Amino acid sequence: MDISWQDLIFSFFGGLGVFLFGLHYMSDGLQKTAGEKLRKLLEKMTTNPVMGVIAGALITGIIQSSTGTTVMAVGFVNAGLMTLRQAIGVIMGANIGTTVTAFLIGFKISKYALPMIGVGMVLLFFTKKKRINYFGQVIFGAGMLFLGLNLMSDSMKPLRSWQVFQDLMVTLGDVKILGVLVGAVFTAVVQSSTATIGVLQELAYQGGVTFHQALPILFGENIGTTITAALAAIGASISARRAALTHFIFNAFGTIIFLLLIGWFEPLVIWIASHTGADIKLQIAYAHGIFNVSNTLIFLPLTGLLAAVVTKMIPGNDVEIEFGTKHLNPHFLSTPNVALGQVVNELTRMGNYAREAYNDASEYFFEGNHKRASIAMQKEALVNELDKKITEYMIQLSQNSLSEKDSNQHNILFQTINDIERIGDHAENILELGDYKMDKKIVFSDEGYNDLKTMVAAVDESIRMAIEALEKNDKELARKVMENEKQIDMYERMFRKAHIQRLNNGVCTGNAGIVYLDTLSNLERIGDHAYNIARSVLGEY
Repeated sequence: MDISWQDLIFSFFGGLGVFLFGLHYMSDGLQKTAGEKLRKLLEKMTTNPVMGVIAGALITGIIQSSTGTTVMAVGFVNAGLMTLRQAIGVIMGANIGTTVTAFLIGFKISKYALPMIGVGMVLLFFTKKKRINYFGQVIFGAGMLFLGLNLMSDSMKPLRSWQVFQDLMVTLGDVKILGVLVGAVFTAVVQSSTATIGVLQELAYQGGVTFHQALPILFGENIGTTITAALAAIGASISARRAALTHFIFNAFGTIIFLLLIGWFEPLVIWIASHTGADIKLQIAYAHGIFNVSNTLIFLPLTGLLAAVVTKMIPGNDVEIEFGTKHLNPHFLSTPNVALGQVVNELTRMGNYAREAYNDASEYFFEGNHKRASIAMQKEALVNELDKKITEYMIQLSQNSLSEKDSNQHNILFQTINDIERIGDHAENILELGDYKMDKKIVFSDEGYNDLKTMVAAVDESIRMAIEALEKNDKELARKVMENEKQIDMYERMFRKAHIQRLNNGVCTGNAGIVYLDTLSNLERIGDHAYNIARSVLGEY
C-alpha cells in the first residue's frame, strides 16, 4: 500500500494541533469556571500528604491538566503558601487525576466530537452570560480535542502496512528503554502527557502498536510530563525547585519499578480487560490508571524520605516566611480592648513585612537581584493575606459592643490596615518598574541614581519609625515621621525638577525619564502612607 508521507504528516500534526488546542481551550474554560475555588480548595486540602493526594487528583480530574495542578503546587511552594511535603502529595494526586482523559478516550466519546463543537459554539457565541460562555468553552474545547483525536487516528491507518514502522515498533517493544525514551521526549516536546496517551491509544486502535509495545511508551510519558514543572521552577525559590525535582524522582523511579515488573504488570491489565470487555484503548487507560495509583501508594509513605532526599540534592535555606496570622485569637473578641491590642501586634508584623518587601524590591530595582524580587513577592503576598485576615477579625470585633474609646481605635486601625497594605502594593510597583528597567536596559545618570538612593533611604526610615510608633504607641516617634514626611516631599519636588532638567539637557532618555518619575512617585506615596500611620498613632486620622 502506497503511503503519501505529505498527507500522513499533515493529517497527524494537524490533528495533534487541534487536539492540543482543544485540551488547552477546555482546561482554560474549566479554570475560568472554577479556578479561584480550586486554588482555595488546594490551599485548604493540603494539611497532610494524603489530603494533598486527594486534592491533586480532584483538581486535575476537573481541569484536565496534571501540568496545571503541578505548576500550581510549585507556585504555591514558591510563594510560601504550601510546604514541600504538602506539595509532594498534590503532585502524586495530579498523576492520578490525569487518567480521567485516558478513560474518556477509551470510551470512544470522540464520535460525538462534531455535535459537541456545535453545542459549544452556540453557548459561546449566542449567549451573553459569562458563566454560560465558559461552559460553552469547555464543551467546544472537548469537541475539538476529540476531533483532533479522530484526525490523528485516520492519519495513522496506513502505518499498519509500512514494514519500516512495524520493525521500529518491534524494536521499541523489545528494547524497552527506547520506548520509554520515545514517550518521554514526545511528552516533553508537546508538554502534555494527555496528548501522548491519546496518540498512543489511537495508534494502538489502528493496529500500529500492540499493548506490549505501548507500555514502555506509556511509562515514558510520566517522565516527559515533569519538564513543565521543571521549567516553572527555574528562578523560583529553593523549595519550589525541590518540589519540581520531587516530581521527576517520583515519576522516574515509578517508571523503573514498573519496567522491572512489566512481566507481572502486563498480564494483570490484560486479565482485567478480559473480564470487562475492554478494547486496547481502555487497556492503555487501565494501565495508565493502575501505574499512577500504584506508584502513589508505593511512594506516599515515603513522603518524608523524598523531601529529605531532594533537600540534600538541592541544599540551602529559603527565607522563612510564616503565612497566616500569629496574634488574632478569636477568644479575645469578647474583650475588645485586648483584641485591639492583638490587632496592633498583627499590624506591626504586617508592617514589618511590608517594609521588608519594600527593601527587597528596592534592591532588585537597583542591583537586579532576582532572588530579592522573588522574596519581595512572597512578602507582598503575605501582606495581602494579613490584610484580609485582620480585616475579617476587625469586622467580627465590630459586632460586639464597643466603648467610645475602643470604637475610635477600631476605626483608626481600620485605616492603618489599608495604609500598610498600600505600602506592599507600591513595593510591587517598584518591582515591575525594575523589570521594565532591566528589559529596556535603562541606565540612570550618577546624579539621578544617587538622588533615588537618597529618597529610598528617607522613605525606609519613615516606614521604620511609623511601624515602631504603632507598636509602642510612641507619639514622639510619630511626630518624627511627620517631620520626615516634609523632607520626603521636598526631596520629591527637588529630584523631579533636577530630572526634568536632565531630560531637557539630553542627559537622560525618555524611557529612563518615565521609569525615574514613576519610581519617585511610588516612593513619595509610600512616604504618605507612613505619614498616615503616624497620624493614626497621634489620633489625628
